[in-house]
Amino acid sequence: MSSFRLRPRFSHTLDLSMEDMRDKIVRQALDDGDLCEVKCFPGYLTLRIPERAQHYWSPQLNLSLESDAPGQTRVEGTYGPNTSVWSAYLYAYLLVGTAGIFSGIFGACQWFIGETAWGLGVFATMIALALGLYILAQFGQKLAAQQTFLLHRVYEDAVGHAVVVK
Repeated sequence: MSSFRLRPRFSHTLDLSMEDMRDKIVRQALDDGDLCEVKCFPGYLTLRIPERAQHYWSPQLNLSLESDAPGQTRVEGTYGPNTSVWSAYLYAYLLVGTAGIFSGIFGACQWFIGETAWGLGVFATMIALALGLYILAQFGQKLAAQQTFLLHRVYEDAVGHAVVVK
C-alpha cells in the first residue's frame, strides 16, 4: 500500500445496493470492536482510528458510495490525515505555490530587464519549501502506515476481497 500520492485512493464497483454496502461496512467496523470508529452520512462513510489511539498523523478512510446501476454500488475510497491536518497542508501548498508563482514571474522580469534577480532566490526557496512539505507528508504517511493498514483491512473484510490502493 506504499504510495507516493499525498492521499492514496482506490475505486471499484460491487454488486450490492448502496444501502446494503453501507450496512455491510458499518457492521464490519462494529464487529471489529474498538479498532475503528465509523461516521455515516447519506452516500458517504468515514472510518477513523478511535480518539484514544490517534496521533497527529492518524489516517481516516473516506468512502463515497454511488449507485452505479440497479443493484451495484461504486465505492471511491481516499486515505488521508485528519481534516485539520489536511487543511493545514492545503493552505501551506496554496501559500507556497502562490508565492512561488509570483516570485518566479517577478524574478524573471528582473532578470530580463537586467536588474538583480532576487525574486528568483525567493522562487527557489518556495520550491524547496514545497519539496519539504511533500517529504514531510510522506514521512507522516509512513508513521501512519500501521493504522492505514488496519483501516484497509476493516474495509477489505467488509467487501470480502482484496482491494488495490493506487
